[in-house]
Amino acid sequence: MPRRRTGFTLIELLVVIAIIAVLIALLLPAVQSAREAARRAQCINNLKQLGLAAHNYLSQNNVLPQHTTFPAGQIQSWGWSYSWAMAVAPFLEQGTMFNNFNFSAGMFGNSATQSAPGGMTLQHGNDTIVSMQLAALICPSDSVSEGPQPGYGRSNYVGNMGGPGQMGMFTGTIVSGSIGWGPDTGNAGVVGLQKITDGTSNTALFSERLVGLRNAAPAQVTRASNNFKRATFDAPTPSVNAGQGTGLAGAQAFVQACQGLPGTTAARNTWGSGSYWFAGYPLHVVVNDYLHAGPPNGPACNNTQGSFVSLSWLSFVQPHGSAPPTSNHPGGVNICFSDGSVKFIKDTVGLQPWWALGTRSGGEVISADSY
Repeated sequence: MPRRRTGFTLIELLVVIAIIAVLIALLLPAVQSAREAARRAQCINNLKQLGLAAHNYLSQNNVLPQHTTFPAGQIQSWGWSYSWAMAVAPFLEQGTMFNNFNFSAGMFGNSATQSAPGGMTLQHGNDTIVSMQLAALICPSDSVSEGPQPGYGRSNYVGNMGGPGQMGMFTGTIVSGSIGWGPDTGNAGVVGLQKITDGTSNTALFSERLVGLRNAAPAQVTRASNNFKRATFDAPTPSVNAGQGTGLAGAQAFVQACQGLPGTTAARNTWGSGSYWFAGYPLHVVVNDYLHAGPPNGPACNNTQGSFVSLSWLSFVQPHGSAPPTSNHPGGVNICFSDGSVKFIKDTVGLQPWWALGTRSGGEVISADSY
C-alpha cells in the first residue's frame, strides 16, 4: 500500500497567502491611524505648551508676545527682528539658551563679526543658538526632516496675525509692533487680554503650518502638487479690486481667486514657510504667523493688488494676502485658542466663522457648532 504524502497543495498555499494579505491590508490602516493619533496628540500637547508659555509671558509683561519686535535687533538685519517664539523661549524650558542669546548682535549671519551703528564691531555669537531645533516647535506629523534654510532651526507653529487684510490688518493676537510704515498700523502694537473683546475662547492664538522645502525651485511646485501647502503663490484678481481696505467684497474676491488657482500655477516661493523660529519680519506672514483668510489647508497666496504691488520681494505673503494654517493631519488643523484650549478645526469650516475666529475684537457672534 503506497505511503500518502502530507503537505499543502498549491491551492491551499495560495489561499493561506491570500488570507495573510487580507489581514495585512486590514491591519495596516489601523496601525497608520494609531500612529497618526499619537502624532496628533503630541501636536496638541505642543500647542498647549505654547499657549501656557504665552500666558506665562502675559503674566510677566501684561501683553502677549509680538509677531516681531521691530525695530529691535536691527544690526545688519534688513528689517528682521526677534520673533514671538524667541520671546516665549524661557517659558519652554529654554531659559539657558535665551540668556546666552546675544541681543546686541544682528539676527543673521555666520561671519565672525558684523558692523554696528557708530562703527563698532560686534561678535555675532548666535550661530549655535539660531541653528538649534526646539522640539516644542516641531509637529511630528510633518514629514520633512530638515528645515528649508540650512543652518537655521525651523518651526511648525505659527501665531494668529488676524482675519482678512481687506477688512483690517493685524487684527489677531500675535501681531507686529508699531512698525510706523505699511498699512493699518493702528492695529499693530501690543495685545493684552483687554483687547480680546470677542472672548479668549473665541479667538485663535496659535496654529500649525507645514514648513517650506529646501532646494526646491518654484517651477517644481505647482498648485496641483502634493507640496502646494508648503509654498506661496501669486493670486491676481484682475477684474475685482481686492487690495487693502476693500472690505467684505474684496476679501471674498481674493479668497476665491486664491482657492481657484489653476493646477499648473507655479509657486512664487518654496522655502519661506517656518524657515526661522527665532526671527520674523513685520510684513512676512508665513515665516512664523498665519492668517484667517483662506480656509485651513488651502494655498497661501500673495496679493498682487494694493500698496505692496511694487514690493516684489514680499513673497512670504503680506498681511492682506492669504496664509492659512496647514498640516498633515487628515481633515483639518489644530488651533490653540487664547484661553489655552486646543481644538481641531476642519477644512470644511465656513468662511464667516473662520474669519471671526481670527479677529480679537470684531464683535462677531460664533456658534459652537459652526466649526
